[in-house]
Parts: sequence; structure tokens; C-alpha cells
Amino acid sequence: MISDYFFLAFKNIRKKGLRSWLTILGIFIGIAVVVSLISLGAGLETAVMGQFGSLSVDKLTIQNKGTGFGPPGSTVVEKLTEEDSKIISGVDGVEIVIERLLRVAKFEYNGVSTFSYLVSLPEDKKKLQLAYTAMQMEIKEGRFPEIDDSGKILVGKTLAKGKNFDKEIIVGKKIKINDKDFEVIGILDGAINAQLNNVIFMGEKDFKEILDIGDEYDLIAAQVEDQDEIVDVAKKIEDELRENRKEEIGEESFSVETPLQAFSAVSTILNMINLIVVGIAMISLFVGAIGIANTMYTSVLERTREIGIMKAIGAKNSDIMWIFLIESGLLGLVGGIVGALMGLGGAMLVSNLANQALGSDLFIISINYSLLLGAVAFSFFVGIISGVLPAMQASKLNVVDALRN
Repeated sequence: MISDYFFLAFKNIRKKGLRSWLTILGIFIGIAVVVSLISLGAGLETAVMGQFGSLSVDKLTIQNKGTGFGPPGSTVVEKLTEEDSKIISGVDGVEIVIERLLRVAKFEYNGVSTFSYLVSLPEDKKKLQLAYTAMQMEIKEGRFPEIDDSGKILVGKTLAKGKNFDKEIIVGKKIKINDKDFEVIGILDGAINAQLNNVIFMGEKDFKEILDIGDEYDLIAAQVEDQDEIVDVAKKIEDELRENRKEEIGEESFSVETPLQAFSAVSTILNMINLIVVGIAMISLFVGAIGIANTMYTSVLERTREIGIMKAIGAKNSDIMWIFLIESGLLGLVGGIVGALMGLGGAMLVSNLANQALGSDLFIISINYSLLLGAVAFSFFVGIISGVLPAMQASKLNVVDALRN
């Protein structure tokens, strides 16, 4: 009997042809939105958390609070200084401190000028090696700069592709930075942070010279001796810097951030984005459900005589109701299958375009079978729910009145 219900429902859907496809269009757009946005959200979360997942949990980041847009430290009133670095170094539990500078500079290569980020490398050998290790840098061509490599620079792999200069940057070539020539000594193959693939690294001495920077830093990284004590060490650093700057609690002009704090902040933002995405998708599905209900109501009006004939030859109210419920469910099911496949394909297309634009493979969309099956099952459920009232109306039709129409 159930097979007969499915046969009749499928036959009616095929008979309506274009109208069925237009109804399905409404539901599969909603499902496509659900699958694509949730897949993109998951891919974004994986990419971002992947960046944090590789970070060492034994390092603190200290920087001043900015007053506007710009690189770390470039828009603050009170800069980090050598004195701050010494204070941090003297805190119990701190093993080593690395001072960093990050600024925008003018680059000129192949007769083309552009602006991009310049990052400093420590002048101390131990600090320099720790910086390379922490950022998990890998060399594609050439070698890493050493502490006595004045006039030498390391170029990120994306920047080296030369899209901004109409020519690829190779080892041995010269790049003019703020009107001074520097020799490319190495090309990066990758780094822990994708943004580092778009910057140029140079020694701190050269950095300060060409940008005329005095005793100041944009951020200070501190490695702790025991990662289990990182929160306590962070509090000690806050207390020491606050006392030195004569600032009250809550009015600090600096921040001390642990990896867990950064991870938690990003995780909260991503969860909010996912909630918004799901809300948008639910609206799309609601519109699709209204489309199915409208089609089923129209179908009841068009098939009144047919319903009367079925009842006249022995069909029960429950039989009529099952036929219409299965028909609306099939509309939702087909729309769900098509929408899930289109949504997954759209998410993969967007991720490929994003990776090409970023010059990395961080944004990866994986096939989530639970999501696909859940979306299809949910669309089938939405289809059935949308057909309940029309099916009840059809099942309650009087035989005589139905045959008269």
C-alpha cells in the first residue's frame, strides 16, 4: 500500500512538470544556502583555528592599545620601549623576550612601486632563531637572514610571485625599500600565519634606519618558562608595567594577551557568525516551505474530482492524506538533494577562489556527510510539514461535492 502512495505521488509530481520544478526551486535555494554558508563557516573556522592551533601556548604578546587603524604600535600614544622590554625580561617566569616592529613601507621593484608591510627580525642570534621557530617559516629559495646580514631581506612567497610588480622576485635581485636598495637573500615557502607570506623581513637595525625609528617597538613577545604558569606570568607583567606607567587597573594603555585569550575571542566571533548564517538560511527555508504549501493547496483544488473518484471506489480519508503528504515530502526531498549538492559545490568554488586570492591553501572545505544528510532529511521534513494542511483539506472533502466539481 505504501508503495502505491509513493507511485501516485511521484506520478502527480511528474504530471505537474514545470510547476513542480518551480516549487522545488524555492526549497533547494534554501538548502543550498544552508549547506554552502555552514560549509564556508566551518572552513573559515578551520582556517582561523588552524592558525591558532600551531601557535605555542608558552608565549605572551604585549602591545599598546591603538588609537585608530594601522599596524600594531603605529597609532598608539605611548609606545613600547626598551625599558618595557627590560621590565618584562625581569619578571619571574619569563625565559626570553623578543621585540618586534611592523610598519608599512614603500617597495619598488621592476620599475613598479607599491606599499606593503615590513617586519623586523631580532639582532640577537638566540631571539632570531626563536622567531623563525615560532613562526614556523620554511625557505623555498635562498636562506634565512642572519644577524650580520645588513642590507639583506627575506620575501614572503605570495609577494615574491610578483603580481604587484608584473615580474617574479627571485633570490639575488634588489628591491628598493623607502628609496634604499636591499638584496633578496631568501624566499619563504610558507609561515604559520598566511599574512606573513605578503611581507618582507629585514634586520631590526636596517628597519629602524630606513624608517627613522628610535627607542620603540610595536609588540613584544615573551616566552615563559612553564606554560602552565602563563596566566600568572601575564598578571605579573601587567602589574609591573602598570606600576611603571603609573596607571590604574582598567585604564591600561597596553595589553598582555595569552594564546588562550586570542583563541577564545576568535572562537566567540566565529560562533556568532555561524548563528547569523543559520538564521539567514532558516528564512530561505521558510520561503521554500510556503512555496510547497501553495503548490499543494493548488493541487487540491485542481484534483477535487480525482479525489472524489478515489473516495467513491473505496479510498479512505487516511489514504488521500498519505498521498498528499508523500507528494509534498518528495518535493522537499528532491529540493534538498539538489540544494545540498549545489551548496557544497558553491562552497568549494568560493574556497578555491579565496585560496587563489590569498595565495595559500588555508581555506579548505571538507565534505561533511552529516551536514548533507541532515539538510536533505530536514528538507523532506519541511516538505511534509508544509503539506499537512493541504492534505487534511483534501482528505476531508465530501465525495458528492468532490464529484460534482
